[in-house]
Amino acid sequence: MSEILERNTFKLGFGLMRLPKNADGTIDIPQVCQMADHFIQAGGTYFDTAYVYDNGASEAALKAAVVDRYPRESFTVATKLNAWLQCHDEASAKQQFYTSLERTGAGYFDYYLLHALQRNNYRKYDEYHIWDFVKQMKAKGLIRHYGFSFHADPELLEELLKAHPDVEFVQLQINYADWENPGVASRRNLEICKAYGKPVTVMEPVKGGVLANPIDSVKAILSEANPKASYASWAIRFVASHENIITVLSGMSNLAQMDDNLSFMKDFKPLDADEQRAIHKAQFALDADKSIPCTGCRYCTEGCPMGIPIPDIFTVANRRKGSPEFRTKREYSIVTQGKGKASECVQCGQCEGACPQHLPIISLLETCRAMEG
Repeated sequence: MSEILERNTFKLGFGLMRLPKNADGTIDIPQVCQMADHFIQAGGTYFDTAYVYDNGASEAALKAAVVDRYPRESFTVATKLNAWLQCHDEASAKQQFYTSLERTGAGYFDYYLLHALQRNNYRKYDEYHIWDFVKQMKAKGLIRHYGFSFHADPELLEELLKAHPDVEFVQLQINYADWENPGVASRRNLEICKAYGKPVTVMEPVKGGVLANPIDSVKAILSEANPKASYASWAIRFVASHENIITVLSGMSNLAQMDDNLSFMKDFKPLDADEQRAIHKAQFALDADKSIPCTGCRYCTEGCPMGIPIPDIFTVANRRKGSPEFRTKREYSIVTQGKGKASECVQCGQCEGACPQHLPIISLLETCRAMEG
């Protein structure tokens, strides 16, 4: 696996999920070309797309902006097969690979991923024999390295790595806001990959843009530490400062975002001790910004007849500020997997009697029902 890490010394990756758009909703190809030019000229090589991004327009944009304009050996391409979206059987799932080859014109994929594995879909990849399929494509030279992107709990991650020991890398959601968030488990999942010897590509380092414009208390902390640094730079550098990282993907939507990211990643320096302390303060500020002032003592869960993970549900509720609804629902589904949901509360009152903070847990769980899918 060291080969992958050694090959990717430039730690910023160009994520092609949120490309700039024209007024009619089509991708602004001239601006994407400019962004790609700046990226490659700065030393960037890693381009990440997927079969389902923009209904294929993202892969086509990669072809127009990069594949048709640069020597193939000067960049790497990552794309993904999604066995639960835009397909209905094994044949249509496997066809995504060939369609992606045609759309991108890449000839082969440096990195190929099984897309967005979660508790509610991961068995589809077994049902459609996708694990074996990607190995066959690798044997044919059409894939250089294969892995999967992951949105679930640490227990499932470990299960998958045990079942598929030849996986070469994993893509995880990692950012300082979700470092200890049970709905994402950034730290734990990163540690598991390291323990299994799997290097990591990182998605959502800025949490879908939330950390590019964080809450005021976080802004104050980071601005005091370095008034010249963008808030996004703190988030991306936090992730890139960790070991075992192949690349940190940033879904850049305009040339200004690209140039900002390149300004601190072209000659990347890991966070120093003072900067690490500023990030810790920012994490404490996020934890303190609670609409539900739960301390996570878990006294409420010990006698819950429905097995509801009350503190974890409240953590997801507190972290949803600024996040898209689908991410909140996904995090909620992770923390309640195999456990009771907010809607299953029988209002016995045991939790409220045990809560040292005297929270009105029953009514709070009522408000949390909105996060259920």
